[in-house]
Amino acid sequence: METHLNPLPFFFSIFFTIYIIAYFLLFRNWSPKIRPEAASCAISFAHGTPAVILASKAILADIARGFASSNTDFQNSVLDYSIAYFLMDLLHYLIFFPADLLFIAHHLVTLFVFVTCRYLVSYGAYAILVLLILAEVTSFCQNAWTLARARRADVEFADRVYNLLSPPFYVLYSIVRGFVGPYFLYKMGEFFFNGGAETVIPKWVWMSWIFVVAAAISVSILWITNLWIELYRERSTKLEKKKARENDIKIGVSFNPHLKNRGRRR
Repeated sequence: METHLNPLPFFFSIFFTIYIIAYFLLFRNWSPKIRPEAASCAISFAHGTPAVILASKAILADIARGFASSNTDFQNSVLDYSIAYFLMDLLHYLIFFPADLLFIAHHLVTLFVFVTCRYLVSYGAYAILVLLILAEVTSFCQNAWTLARARRADVEFADRVYNLLSPPFYVLYSIVRGFVGPYFLYKMGEFFFNGGAETVIPKWVWMSWIFVVAAAISVSILWITNLWIELYRERSTKLEKKKARENDIKIGVSFNPHLKNRGRRR
C-alpha cells in the first residue's frame, strides 16, 4: 500500500535552517535591531519567487482548474510550502516583534485560509494559489527594497538602491494590489455568491476567505499609499534643499564681486 508523506515538516525545516543561517552567519555583522528583519527577508526570498513559479505550474498542470475544483497533489504541496513559510515567519514575529499585532494577525488569517483549503475542504486551491501568486509576485522587489531601506542610513550603496528601487517597486505593487488583486477577488466572490461551490466548500469557509483577502488587500493599499506619500515628501524635501542651496550660491555671488568676476580673467 502506497503512503504519501506530508512534506510540511520538511518544508518548515528548510525555512528554519535558512533563517538560522541568515541570522547567525549571513547578517551576523548587522545591527541587532535589524538582524531579525533581515533574516525574515532571507526566508521570504526563499519563499516568494519559488512560490510564484510552483503555484503557476500547479495551476497550469490542472486541466480541470476552477474556483470549485478539487485540489491536486501538486497544489497541496504548494500550499504546504507556503504554510511552512508563514509558520516560520509567524514564529519570527512572536519572538522578536510580539507587539506587531497587525503582522501577527495577517499571518494567522493567511494560515487559516491555506490550512482550511489544504486540510479541511480540499477544494478551491486554484483561487488560493492565484491569490498567492499575486501576493508574492512583488516579493523579490519588496525584500530587496526592505533590506536597502534598513541599511540606507549607514551604507551609501543601500541608499542608492533604495532610491532607485522605490518608484518601480511602488508602481508594480500598486498595480498588483490595487487593480489585479481586487478584480480577481471580485470574480472569485461572484462565483461563490452565485452558489458555484455550495456542494464542495461550506459557505462559512469561502465567506471567510473573501473577508480575509479583502481585508489583506485593503491593508496593502493603505500601506502602499503611505509609502507613495512618504516618497513624495522625501523627493519634495530634497528638491527644496537643492533649490535653497542654489539660491544661497546666487546670493553669495551677487554680494561678492570676487566670486562674480571669477573666470573673467584676460
